[in-house]
Amino acid sequence: MPLIPEEPQIHESAQGPRATPASGRTAPTPRPVPGPRPVAPPRPGRPGPLRPTPPAQRTPRESSTAEPGPSAPVATAAVPGQSAPAPASRASATPQLQLIPASAEGALDAAEEAVDLLLDSGRTPSEILVITTGDPHPWAAHELSFGEHAYWAQHDAGEDVFYADAAALDRAASRPVVVAAVNGGADSVAATALPLALAKAGALLIVCGEAQRVNAILGVGV
Repeated sequence: MPLIPEEPQIHESAQGPRATPASGRTAPTPRPVPGPRPVAPPRPGRPGPLRPTPPAQRTPRESSTAEPGPSAPVATAAVPGQSAPAPASRASATPQLQLIPASAEGALDAAEEAVDLLLDSGRTPSEILVITTGDPHPWAAHELSFGEHAYWAQHDAGEDVFYADAAALDRAASRPVVVAAVNGGADSVAATALPLALAKAGALLIVCGEAQRVNAILGVGV
C-alpha cells in the first residue's frame, strides 16, 4: 500500500501589526506655559526729612590718639647757638602759608580734600577751622537753620571741624590750622578775610583759590 506523504502542518500565527514598546518613543518635552511675572518690589521713595540732612560730623581718626603734628613742617629759621623754641612760643610765630590752586567753583571741594588730608596726617577735627568767602559750607548753612545760638554753641564746644562765613570770622576763635576757600564773593570780602584768617591760624593757613588773586590780596608769592 503506497504511503501518502504526510502533509506538512502549517502553524498559524497571529497576524497584525506589532505594538511598539512605549519605551521606544521619545515623549515630547513640555513647553513652559508663560505666566505672570513676579511683581518687582516698589522702588524706595525719597520722602526725605523736612530739613536738609546735615553733613556727617567728622570724628577723630584712630591716629589722632597719638600726639598730633602739623601736616607740613612749619618754616622756622634756626638761630645758631640757640635751642629750638618751646611749644608755647610757636603760637606767636608766623604760620606757614600754603596755596592750593582752584577756581571759585572748585575751591570748596579743594578745601574739603585739604581737611581730609589734615585728618589723615594726625590733626584732630577740633584743630581745624574752615572759612568761605562766597556761598557758605552746607554744614554751616544747615546748622544756622536752627539758629545762631546752637550754631555758635558747637563752635564753643570745640569738638569738631568748624565752618564759618568770612563775615563772621572775627567771632571765631583761633585754631592751629585754618583752611580758607575763596569760592566767590567780592574782592573786598576776600581782601578782609584772608589777612584775618592768617592771624587766626596758629601754625598753618591753607588757601584754596586762584593763585593770582590770592597773591594780590596777601601781597606775597605763595
